[in-house]
Amino acid sequence: MDHRTHSGHMGMGHEVAAHEARPAGPHDRMIGDFKKRFWVSLIATVPILGLSPVIQKFLGLDGVLRFPGDLQALFVLSTFVFAYGGYPFLKGIVAEIRAKRPGMMTLVALAITTAYVYSGAVVLGLAGEVFFWELATLIDIMLLGHWLEMRSVQGASRALEEMARLMPSEAHLLGPDGSARDVSLQELRAGDRVLVKPGEKVPADGDVIAGESSVNEAMLTGESRPVPKGRGAKVIAGSVNGEGSLSVEIRKTGRDSYLAQVIELVRQAQESRSRTQDLSNRAALWLTLIAIGVGSLTLIAWLAFSGKGLAFALERMVAVMVITCPHALGLAVPLVVAVSIAISARNGLLIRDRVAFERARNIQAIIFDKTGTLTEGRFGITDTLVFGGGPDASEVLRYAASVEAHSEHPIAKGIAAAAPGDLYPVEGFRAIPGKGAEGRVNGREVKVVGPGYLREQRIDLADDRIEGLSAQGKTVVFVLLDGRPVGALALADIIRPESKPAIARLKAMGIQCLMLTGDNRLVAKWVAEELGLDDYFAEVLPREKAEKVKEVQARGLVVAMTGDGVNDAPALAQADVGIAIGAGTDVAVETADIILVKSDPRDAVAIVGLARATYRKMVQNLAWATGYNAFAIPLAAGVLHGYGVVLSPALGAVLMSLSTVIVAVNARLLRLEKG
Repeated sequence: MDHRTHSGHMGMGHEVAAHEARPAGPHDRMIGDFKKRFWVSLIATVPILGLSPVIQKFLGLDGVLRFPGDLQALFVLSTFVFAYGGYPFLKGIVAEIRAKRPGMMTLVALAITTAYVYSGAVVLGLAGEVFFWELATLIDIMLLGHWLEMRSVQGASRALEEMARLMPSEAHLLGPDGSARDVSLQELRAGDRVLVKPGEKVPADGDVIAGESSVNEAMLTGESRPVPKGRGAKVIAGSVNGEGSLSVEIRKTGRDSYLAQVIELVRQAQESRSRTQDLSNRAALWLTLIAIGVGSLTLIAWLAFSGKGLAFALERMVAVMVITCPHALGLAVPLVVAVSIAISARNGLLIRDRVAFERARNIQAIIFDKTGTLTEGRFGITDTLVFGGGPDASEVLRYAASVEAHSEHPIAKGIAAAAPGDLYPVEGFRAIPGKGAEGRVNGREVKVVGPGYLREQRIDLADDRIEGLSAQGKTVVFVLLDGRPVGALALADIIRPESKPAIARLKAMGIQCLMLTGDNRLVAKWVAEELGLDDYFAEVLPREKAEKVKEVQARGLVVAMTGDGVNDAPALAQADVGIAIGAGTDVAVETADIILVKSDPRDAVAIVGLARATYRKMVQNLAWATGYNAFAIPLAAGVLHGYGVVLSPALGAVLMSLSTVIVAVNARLLRLEKG
């Protein structure tokens, strides 16, 4: 086993519906194997320590524990530990040499083989000291380090298993007569209807056809609050139903489901390589070559110039090779990757391309599509004006909403949706073609009309506020009571409440924020001013969006494009980082590098923050791993021997394992900060 296989362990694929009976995978078996070998070797190490002359002398028991044949018994026990405990490393060196990529297994195998062969030769008559206790403790520590490290890797890479476990094992299939029977998930097909009881998990993606409830989607989209669901609402497989029963018509099953697509994206992201990982792998290879070279030079130097003898020189060489093991370096990036991908998937931030995700930390400008991204994509009331002597703003809106509730016009729907309370009964509702609508409310004649109606009726209404709203590109309608104007309502595409704080956070991070829209310049200018954008492009046709991205890139900026993933596909592809926002349950957005499940611009802040935090963790781990080796190699070689500082191979193994633990813990401390 070598650390370059860890990315493979992290990318283990799992069928969504088959998680329950999942047998132990290769990573689980490896963990169990290292655990077993560690405990067996540790037990055998106890008598090895008791039989070692150096330990006996240190404890003052050299006259008590000595007996005829004790050295041979020591040799037999050490041979067992070398063969049994050292097997993973001896097997690893063969694999690394065949692959022509010597690594940490090569270093450990060379170190323990050198110590064993030399000590065996001493038992057979060569003058010198045996290294058996150092050999046994070194193997024990290396096995323990691998066991603990692999458990850490396993904990960081369980995103796929965690997601798979979100699925229930059965579903309540509804028959034509309304009766329910339990079936396995594999039996479900698109068009089937299922019953989801309170507290149960939704078995497949679909639409609610009956019932009302709230559904917890936190583990799938990162949405912290339960989402209300009623007739016509979409539900996602794996989400948890709340207090009410829901009847759901299935739309997607198996590989087509949201959860299956997310699992596949996570698997692909974990298996893909990044530039930083390639850098760490190259550094680990060079560190291995340096360790072998420095270890050999250490042996030669101590033999040639110190007069310390072969045993001391061998000990220095073994210490160098052990402490230089690129263990921590091999884990520095993969562990951070596993943690960041798991975090992003749990929060509805889906990474398709890890290289693009790495680029996200360098984003200097983000271009947002307007409609549906920064705005809600629906007409709504932005301003309510009241003219003197009439009802207050709330009452004006209530009168208007009561009348417009009877109309199917988009503007009318926007007004009706903004009603501040219960609507008044309306008598004699009538549409005024091309002008508005009218009706009697509380015995009064109410009209909701456009500016054309006022001009036609020669109603003169001079108010600077109206001119200001029109200059913003808003649609202004007027409310008349008994023929007299009492108020005006301004409507526009509603700006998402999350957009302004998202833009503010991005600008605080040093990122320029721009907007791209096919809407007119007045509307674009108003939205840009409301949000504090740095620049905007208005009246842009879909085919022209990619050119606008090129324009911004020509300024020398690293550019991200954020859009809905359909109309904005060319622009998403042109950008350095393409971010599809508001993908909902449809995550198969081929042109985007990163997919944000929710229609929340703050998730763009989150992905940039996560990319930067991930890179910082990678750099921290790489700096620690390389810096540690730069410090430890001279120490292991014995440069401070004249000052009484001597690093034994066993202590070197402890320090090496500690370095690995530090890297693993640092990776697990990665967190997502939401804006």
